[in-house]
Amino acid sequence: MYIINITVNADLPEEKQKEMFPMHTEWFKKYFQAGKFLMLGPYIDTDAHAGVIFAETDSRDELQRILQEDCYYPDFAQYEIREFAPKMIAADIGKAIAE
Repeated sequence: MYIINITVNADLPEEKQKEMFPMHTEWFKKYFQAGKFLMLGPYIDTDAHAGVIFAETDSRDELQRILQEDCYYPDFAQYEIREFAPKMIAADIGKAIAE
């Protein structure tokens, strides 16, 4: 499993960010529906355009190919990728989803 922190570059003009965000949304919806992205959302404790994705892919190479499809990749955002081995998952994790 992977945790991907994505932070849009601060120097990206707000107008360009608003233009690109719908494409970014379609990208993450595609991989959420495909079962590759398990949980995702924006950070709400910052004014930066940033968020996190929990992903499960067959390999790091597959994850890299998926990330390369994002409209922000590689020049408009920073992607921090961490490999993660969950040891405990709450049975009611779905209750944590913000409305």
